Amino acid sequence: QVQVVESGGGLVQAGGSLRLSCAPSGSIFSINVMGWYRQAPGKEREWVARITQDDITNYADSVKGRFTISRDRAKNTVYLQMSTLKPEDTAVYYCTANVRGRDFWGQGTQVTVSS
Repeated sequence: QVQVVESGGGLVQAGGSLRLSCAPSGSIFSINVMGWYRQAPGKEREWVARITQDDITNYADSVKGRFTISRDRAKNTVYLQMSTLKPEDTAVYYCTANVRGRDFWGQGTQVTVSS
């Protein structure tokens, strides 16, 4: 079992930056991929970014060039650095840990971008 806790959400003006953190716990050595998803009001959950155990990263087209996913192995933490934020980035952001094809989800953290 893996538990995931996100932090770092908040209110920011358009064009600003915010960094989200994700700290997994439990059977962390079994985690293959860490990822971020988001869900805006009235919309379906959307994949945002992911990072593999080999630190290979992938991004959704909507955030490519503005968001960066990274990890600090010493702190056992994955980050999502969000820059040049837009009002359409407003959503609840969820961190996931994938273990042998199963996703473990955090409770989510709210990001609100004002225009």
